[in-house]
Amino acid sequence: MQVYRGLDIGTAKATPAEQAQVQHYLIDCQEIDQRWSVADFIQATEELTAQISQAGDLPLLVGGTGFYLQALLDGYQLGGDKFDQTDLAYREKWQAFAEEKGSQALWDKLDEIDPQAAAKIPVRNRSRIIRALEVYEKTGQRFSDQADQPNPHFEAFIIGLNTDRALLYERINQRVDQMFAAGLLEEARRLYEAGGLALPAGKGIGYKELYPYFEGHISLEEAKADIKQNSRRYAKRQLTWFRNKMQVNWYDLVLHPEDENKIIKDLTAWLNPKEG
Repeated sequence: MQVYRGLDIGTAKATPAEQAQVQHYLIDCQEIDQRWSVADFIQATEELTAQISQAGDLPLLVGGTGFYLQALLDGYQLGGDKFDQTDLAYREKWQAFAEEKGSQALWDKLDEIDPQAAAKIPVRNRSRIIRALEVYEKTGQRFSDQADQPNPHFEAFIIGLNTDRALLYERINQRVDQMFAAGLLEEARRLYEAGGLALPAGKGIGYKELYPYFEGHISLEEAKADIKQNSRRYAKRQLTWFRNKMQVNWYDLVLHPEDENKIIKDLTAWLNPKEG
């Protein structure tokens, strides 16, 4: 979400002062109506990683979208379309089909050609269903036969920050309150008026929960509560993903701020392993 221009508060984007301290990449590089897929992320990040490494610096990938990070680090082929964009004609065809026939009919089409992929994709997830149909039309192979084939090609020291669950949730609640104090309501209203859920950037947590408030269906306090709840649930899913899918070195800088020195020590040891 931080790739989108104008979405600063709800995405907890680094401030201009913070960005001035160290070079940041892939921030404010997309308009809110532009699609940004995992394939786009991989292509851009691999190019930047090569440039940074060639300059003698260490790339730091910062974020919480586990699938994107795993796809990059493990070199996933992502349905045979690692870098290039699938022909837009395929996407428009299936988008039009979904608009005319509905999500269930779209899912049924996928189930006919690739029941394994359909079983893993909810009927409501149109974009993922369309993606699988695109891949089949373009390559002639089922999405489930191609997708997510790992080929590790990056060495990485993965740092995970976590703390007591109750404390984590309380800090999430506080952060949401701080976002509202900083102007989240106005930022979300601009996104809503620009298209809301119809935009690629319009479905993020912290924004979509406010649309019913703008439409007069719920109170502002109810919208705030929804943002906090969805943020807590997302944090839980993040932790589950990283624990189950990736080799993470965990640290608790809330209860143990001295662990900051341990991170530096562990990272240094990883970068400079002792001989023998």
